[in-house]
Parts: sequence; C-alpha cells; structure tokens
Amino acid sequence: MSESIVENHVIKHVPEQFAGQRLDAALASMFPDYSRSRLQQWIRDGHVLLDGVVVKPRAKLVGNEKLELNIQLDNHPDELLPQDIPLDIVFEDEDIIVLNKPAGLVVHPAAGHADGTLVNALLYFDAELARIPRAGIVHRLDKDTTGLMVVARNLRAHKHLVEELQRRTMKREYQAIVQGVITAGGMIDAPVGRHSRDRVRMCVRDDGRPATTHYRVITRFRQHTHVQLKLESGRTHQIRVHMQHIRHPIVGDPMYGGRQRIPPQADNELIEQLRTFRRQALHAFRLSLVHPLGGQQLSWKSPLPEDMLRLLAVLQKDVQQHGS
Repeated sequence: MSESIVENHVIKHVPEQFAGQRLDAALASMFPDYSRSRLQQWIRDGHVLLDGVVVKPRAKLVGNEKLELNIQLDNHPDELLPQDIPLDIVFEDEDIIVLNKPAGLVVHPAAGHADGTLVNALLYFDAELARIPRAGIVHRLDKDTTGLMVVARNLRAHKHLVEELQRRTMKREYQAIVQGVITAGGMIDAPVGRHSRDRVRMCVRDDGRPATTHYRVITRFRQHTHVQLKLESGRTHQIRVHMQHIRHPIVGDPMYGGRQRIPPQADNELIEQLRTFRRQALHAFRLSLVHPLGGQQLSWKSPLPEDMLRLLAVLQKDVQQHGS
C-alpha cells in the first residue's frame, strides 16, 4: 500500500480489502489513532477526498480509490500560552500523565479564567500536548475539587482513554465530607441536567442525562459523615448535585452546600473549621484504568489534602468530647 505524508496531508490508495465498506468504517481501520467520530467530522467538513471528490461518511468503497486525508490538529488559540505552573505528577510515561490536581486550579480556560489553568500548565510541561485535543485532558475536576486526573500524551492514548470512559472501565473514586449523618451506603440513580433558571448550576431533572453515584460510609460524626463515592457516569457537578439531592450536601460547597450545620455545643475550633471551609470537601482519591499501550490494569491513590484532614481531625475530636 503506497502512502505519502506531507505535513498533515496523507495520500494513499484504499486497499481492496475495504471494498464494499462504508468510508467512515474503513477510515477507522486505516487510521486507528483517530476516533470514528473525529474521522466522520473530517469527512463532513471536506477534509477527506476520494479520487479528488468530497463524499459522505456512508459512501461505499470499491477499492483502490485515491484517498486524501487532511489531518486537522487541534490548534490552541494564541492566548493559550504555556505557563510555568507547578504540577504534582504521580505517574508519567510516553502515553499518559497522571497528576494530583490542587484546589483552586481551573482545568480548562473559560470566561474569567483565560489563563492560569491546568491546560496552560500542561502545555508548559510538554509542548507536544498542543497537538492533542484539550491538551490531552479527557475528564475534568471542578476548580475546587482535588485529586487524580489522567492526561493523554498522544492521539492513540487519547482515543483509548475516551473509549474507556465511554465503556465505564475507567474507575474514579472519591472521598467527601458531607452534612448530616448517613446511616448506610446506597446508590443515587437520578438524571442530571442544567438548571432551568440558573445556567451555572446543575440539578436533578427528569429530562437530564442518566447519572449514577454509589456511596458508602467511612466514618460518622455528630452532624457530618465521611463518605466514599464511586461514579458510573461523569456528569458536570454530579457528586455535588446528587449529595444535595439526598439532603447530604458536601461541606463547604459554595453552590450546593446550603447553610452550614454546626453540632450542638461544638467548640470554637470546630465552628471555625466549618465556617472557614470555603470549597467543597471533595477529593478524587483513586483512579484505575487500562494502560493504552501495554493493556495492563493500573491504579493510583492520592492521600486526602491537608484541609480535609484537619476538618476530619476536629470532627473526630468533637465526637470524643460529646459522644456520637
């Protein structure tokens, strides 16, 4: 099979084995580094030619056509400059980066956060990530949620990780400190969608996207519970919305937390800790996935951040002073 590549322009002849197949299906086999949806979009945008003609994704092949593919790399806008922002790298190789995100770091540039984001930091850490969609980020954490994230370093790894998320074989587990005493673990199966009046917020609504969160109790306190959570889906603000939905919002959550619950006769230290906890007490503590190249199952853990550890310590002290 003859092939030539000039920059991002690939020219080849379609092998006879693909005769009778749809163009998009054949391209997915010929260019395995790119997802089928991406290839379909390139076809629709006119970046794929068969014998010099723009065709549709469902076009049937006869074999030996001249195929021209203009690979469309994701160019980041000029304002997305690499920035020397420290990264807590847990693991890295040629295919992936696993990092521990701190509180306060926005993942993607957006209104009000044009720079100083995780994307800017990643572009500084590895300039080649400019060639990957969203600098290799395949899932996100909210600005003030801490913990583990994985980043793809090449298109093959990006495609693999996106497919893992879609198949739900990538496992993400969290720990949180929530308001109220939860007596036992359970499952929240409630669709999540955009709030009808406040477009920044999400909420449980019948016409939302399916969302499932599993939770179990780690420690109960007088007016709070330390819980572990596992996602089956990854909707925006999912854990925060689901915990609010069952009337156990996350401590410190500025959007969904509501009024802070202070245990009766709490000492000044606990009152101060609760009133000054300014972010959702939510941490992505475990990440498990299948490596894109080797196929081995990998897993990482991240210890709870200092602010959550301090809060747990004073909650435990409160139980010792007053009983459960």
